[in-house]
Amino acid sequence: MSALSLTAPRTRLATAGPALAMLLASLGTSIANIALPRLAESFQAPFGVVQWVVLGYLLAVTVAIVAAGRLGDRFGHRRMLAAGLWVYTLSAALGAIAPSVWVLIIARVAQGFGAALMMALPVALLRETTPPERLGRAMGLMGTTSAIGTALGPALGGALIAAADWRATFALLAGLGLVALAVVGGGGQATGAARRLPDRAGAVLFALAVMAYALAMTAGPRNPAWMAGLLLGAVVGMGVMLAVSRRAAMPFLPVSSLAAPGLRVALLANMLVTTVMMATLVVGPFYLTRGLGLTAWQAGLIMAIGPVTSALTGVPAGRLVDSVGSLLVARIGLAVSITGALLMAMLPARIGLWGYVAAIALMPPGFQLFQAAITTRVMETAVASERGLISGLLSLSRNLGLVTGASLMAAVFGWIAGSQNIAGLGAAAAGQGLAATFLLAAGLLVVALGLTRIIRR
Repeated sequence: MSALSLTAPRTRLATAGPALAMLLASLGTSIANIALPRLAESFQAPFGVVQWVVLGYLLAVTVAIVAAGRLGDRFGHRRMLAAGLWVYTLSAALGAIAPSVWVLIIARVAQGFGAALMMALPVALLRETTPPERLGRAMGLMGTTSAIGTALGPALGGALIAAADWRATFALLAGLGLVALAVVGGGGQATGAARRLPDRAGAVLFALAVMAYALAMTAGPRNPAWMAGLLLGAVVGMGVMLAVSRRAAMPFLPVSSLAAPGLRVALLANMLVTTVMMATLVVGPFYLTRGLGLTAWQAGLIMAIGPVTSALTGVPAGRLVDSVGSLLVARIGLAVSITGALLMAMLPARIGLWGYVAAIALMPPGFQLFQAAITTRVMETAVASERGLISGLLSLSRNLGLVTGASLMAAVFGWIAGSQNIAGLGAAAAGQGLAATFLLAAGLLVVALGLTRIIRR
């Protein structure tokens, strides 16, 4: 069905399924984090093993997300979104009855593969069903639902664990998956090339290269030899993949797609912005507890400001994109984010907690303005046969930014604070680490702002 033929009410109905799928994919990450201590007790497993309940999910999403978009292009976006929901739902059900931590980890990896389809395809599907004049609002809604999923996870998971057991969190995900399946449906038309898959060698090489990069960031500066080796492997793997793609009749990642005007620049800017976004999640708790002396509960309340303001500003950001254009809104969002990062570097040292609150309330709306704008810009120029691929690349750039930010920003904070032992971190050192980290963040955002000047109008 043509996007132009949809009325506003039908557009909203067509948006509900993809939005719910995006919310569930985000909820799948955040709801599991809060369960880790209880999982360690239940299975009598060390934290190094239990953390793979979260890491396995994230790694599977990151590795598979571009392939997920490619599958959507070949077999139909709605059809493959429904397939992803089935995988997600059945894996969550397996997690709810897992007899051992290893079965749970396997279930979570499988759930991550389903979530990759749920993250890559909603944007492509909405590009098909949303009128051009409402595309920005649809992209803003995707940002809102993702933020809601992130914000709901800790509170919802904590309540379920307190009232029942950690298994209830996975049972909830399975139940919500069934609801999403009912809304999304399983129809949709495949493309003319549906029965022809892109070259498998390119897909495997791409996945291995992405996995090597993600693992390098997970290893971090504390393991420099491993980090360097994995980064080298990622570069070599990507180079070989591009060489294979040039010779393939149907390449996994067409070089012509990456040569599209502004696409590479937009992906790099997107990765830089999400690298900075991760700084608030990684560094914030350390500063709030060690620098300001807050309890974990108090720090959690302050940390919730970011997801809440993100959820509130996603749809208005999309409406602004529809009104004044994507590039202008992207630059406004980056300017707001730069201001927030500079305030984060300066205000907490001067006025303490309220300085932190002012900065953290400003940065997420800036991020949402940028995300709604850059997603709209990229998707409105994507050709119909590659919308899933381009959506997957956008999601991949976000995920790679998050894993980069988790490693880079934590390393900068620890280095400036002069301590790798968080338990012994003093208030003054925590303040210095926060200031340095967000000065770097402001610099990265300035680079992203400069990159938007390269994107063609």
